[in-house]
Amino acid sequence: MIGVDTVPPSAALAELLAGRVEVVIADLRGVVSAVTQGGVEAVAHMGVISSPGRGGRPAMKEQNIIGTMQLLAACQAAPTLRKLVVRSSTAAYGASFRDPAVFTESTPPTLMPRGGFAKDIIEVEGYVRGFTRRRADVITTVLRLAPFVGPDADTTLTRYFALPVVPTVFGRDPRLQFIHIDDALEVLVRAVVENHRGTYNVAGPGVIMLSQAIRRAGRIGIPVVEPGMSAFAAFAKASGIGGFNLDQLDLFVHGRVVDTSRLIEEFGFQPRSTEDAFADLVQGRGLRRPGGFATVRPEAMAAAEASILDGIRAVRAATGSLSGGRRRREPAHD
Repeated sequence: MIGVDTVPPSAALAELLAGRVEVVIADLRGVVSAVTQGGVEAVAHMGVISSPGRGGRPAMKEQNIIGTMQLLAACQAAPTLRKLVVRSSTAAYGASFRDPAVFTESTPPTLMPRGGFAKDIIEVEGYVRGFTRRRADVITTVLRLAPFVGPDADTTLTRYFALPVVPTVFGRDPRLQFIHIDDALEVLVRAVVENHRGTYNVAGPGVIMLSQAIRRAGRIGIPVVEPGMSAFAAFAKASGIGGFNLDQLDLFVHGRVVDTSRLIEEFGFQPRSTEDAFADLVQGRGLRRPGGFATVRPEAMAAAEASILDGIRAVRAATGSLSGGRRRREPAHD
């Protein structure tokens, strides 16, 4: 078994992989070479990134789109390949006020997602469908994963719930679903060693409201008007918390729930519930203090509030300027 990544594994992971997986540190060309020259029978494509890192959005799109295209081309030319597993995301459904209560695997997005990651996912799945038509002999599995949680999960979303002050959108309390990272790995293993052709939603059954999640994490929620979330995203990026993309901001407004009955029936495996998965995040990361209250320094609260309010003022000023410009131009059309 060969594992390819651009960075070496951590010491703990390297110890776990020792003697079982040959670790290759290489870029995309190394992945393509391993597939075409290594007599590979199964490929698990997990290298779809959800937020821009070093190199920004152009590097993210090159990794997700160009990387997937090149990998699929290599898979198509690999005569020994019998199985392909591709990481996708429930972000493919988008998040809008027109969404159904529950998405199934056959439900299309009601509106085209705004964020780059969701658009990448839709495009990646399109290339995978083309591959399945050309290589019908290969068992192709697409896993639409909900956001990861768990004691070892370190994502922009988990850092959001670790903030002492958590901004939310005024008047909104979206329904959320998560998948415990250990359960996601179990589904991945089963997809590789068993035969499951098609697309599957991978999420913990049930839902948790955003307000519930914030309380259970011992955090304090601060409702802001929707433009304030964009200001928060800029503040989070500048302070090193992480880059919140439009997909995540829309999720905090509208939420998203998917049906997992197909996964449970065909994989014979039911992930732990969303509530249980989130509880493991809270316990494992030590988010909740004894007694159920979070400690928030007054200066931290003031800084967060000031940043959000500055963003709202900037949006209002820009909107007022545009509106005033339109009003000034209106007489010219009379």
